[in-house]
This record gives sequence, C-alpha cells and structure tokens, in this order.
Amino acid sequence: MLNSASILVTGGTGSFGRRFVKTILIRYPQIHRIVVFSRDELKQYEMAQDFPTNTYPQIRYFIGDVRDADRLKRAMEGVDIVIHAAALKQVPVAEYNPFECIKTNVLGAQNVIEACYDTRVKKVVALSTDKAAAPINLYGATKLCSDKLFVAANHMRGKRDLKFSVVRYGNVMGSRGSVIPFFLKKRREGVLPITDERMTRFNITLDEGVDLVLRALDIMWGGEIFVPKIPSYRITDLAEAIDGNCRTEIVGIRPGEKLHEEMITETDAFNTIEFDDYFVILPSMHLWDADKFMGTFQGRRCPADFSYNSGTNSEWLSVERLRELISDHLNPQTHRRKDDLL
Repeated sequence: MLNSASILVTGGTGSFGRRFVKTILIRYPQIHRIVVFSRDELKQYEMAQDFPTNTYPQIRYFIGDVRDADRLKRAMEGVDIVIHAAALKQVPVAEYNPFECIKTNVLGAQNVIEACYDTRVKKVVALSTDKAAAPINLYGATKLCSDKLFVAANHMRGKRDLKFSVVRYGNVMGSRGSVIPFFLKKRREGVLPITDERMTRFNITLDEGVDLVLRALDIMWGGEIFVPKIPSYRITDLAEAIDGNCRTEIVGIRPGEKLHEEMITETDAFNTIEFDDYFVILPSMHLWDADKFMGTFQGRRCPADFSYNSGTNSEWLSVERLRELISDHLNPQTHRRKDDLL
C-alpha cells in the first residue's frame, strides 16, 4: 500500500515525525513521496542533515503551519495519506497560553480536515493522547475536541474515497519534555523531584507508536479511535531505575496534571471493542456495522464498567525493565535517542 503512496506528516520534525519518516524509508524504499510539513526551519535543516534529499529524493521539506489553511492545501496536492502529528502539547504552557493551544490543536485540526476534503487525500490518521480522556487540562481538552473533529469528519466526506481515524496512546519514552530526560538531567544534582509518590504513567516506545499508526492505516474503516495495550510504571520505580542513589523530593502535582493516566473512560466502555493487543473506541454516531467490524478483526465488546487506567493496569514495568528500556532507547549521557540516524 505504501510503496507507491505519497504521505504528508504534519509536525514532521518532531520526535514521532522523525521516527515515522525513518521507518517508512527503511520498510518502504519505493515510497513515492514523503512531505515533512512543519513550521520550524531550524528543525527542518537539522532533519535534512540526517535525511538529505540527494540520498532520499522521496523527501520534501515544506515550511508551514497547520494554522494556515491555504498552505496546508497547497502541501497536500498529490498526497494520498496524511499523518497529523502537529500539536502544542506542553501542559503548563497550554494552561498559560490557552488560545494559542486552541489555534493549533483545534483550529489546526479543522484546517487539516478541510484541506483533505479539497484535495485527493484518501486516508488520515490523527495522533491523540491519554490526556484527551476525561481531560482536566486545556491540552487534553483541545485534543479531545480534535479527536471529535476527526471522527465526525467521516460524516461530511460525501462521495469522497476518504477516511479519518485517530490513534491515542500514553507517554512516549524519552520524548521531548517528558519525565525520563528530565530525571536523567536532574540526577546530576543528586535529587529527583517527584510530584506525588502515588503517580503512575502508561509507557510506549516511539517505535511502538509508529507501528500502531501503520496498523491503523492498514485496517481503518474510518471513525475509530485506536488505543494500544501498553504497560504502566510507578513514578517511584522510574526514579529508582534512573538512579537509586538519588534522594527524592516531593514537589506537588503541577497544574493540569493527573495522578493516573486514563485512555478509555467508563463512559467510553459502551462503544469500546477489545482485540488481542489493542482497543477500538467506536464512533458514537453510526458510521458502519459495528458487529461486522468486530467480527472482521475478531474482537469482543468491553463490559459496561470497563476503563483503561494506568493505575489499575494489569501490566507493569519493573525497575529492572525500566532500566533496560532506558538503556535501549536513550543515551543517558546526551538524553537523546540512540538511533535517531539511519
């Protein structure tokens, strides 16, 4: 499917975008075109050093912002697949600059949808976050709104051969601004600040996130929210894995932060189907035969009181496993991913 396709990635210079592009180049060497769409010229320049166009002629670097509808439409000319990864995602920044977050995460999402309507795009997968489930911060609220926009976009596609779906997952190990690089930096001071000892988090590697998006592209009917089954960790275990000799200091929960992450609420359970290694939250408004969907992929409906929460998860990462993952996926000296380059 992808070997002859043209793909556009919004937020293409971010952690996910870089890894997605790298994965596509390795797995689908005959890919027709990859458009890296982002607003940061420096990040595009740096990415072009790792993926130069003379070596990878499939790549196009396209400066633009999802807030600019005209630029999006121009960038999508001839594109078959859109991966929407652009977002303002720092929780404290969003709390202090709420409408800037809305402009990118909500209005930008609608701009992506409208541009897809006006071009020949066939499939769209938008990236979501655990914070969109029962949101308590502005970032989560904007991503919930974005999810609703992409799901509802399927109702307005008319006769277009066009599908929109969403992928929702938890913390990506070692992503920019996340807790593991922060702890790796703070351990030099001998103290690791912990917001609350009871705190838990879901964990997914960047490669697992990319694989989930590729799977969604393969099986999507349009309107689903795909949620992977992934392990949790306790923040105290993470601190131990980073450096057991460091003293921990309780600093209190930050504005807009939860004790436990939630990806499927009990209210969502009525519309949720479980598969072997992922869940699908069905569109609340009828798009297609849910029983046929469930039978096609051999799923089963979740019980009415089901929820998917990092604090009540059945799979947990041990201290030793956390150390192994950090060693495998991050360089403790530079805090950067080990395999960013091809």
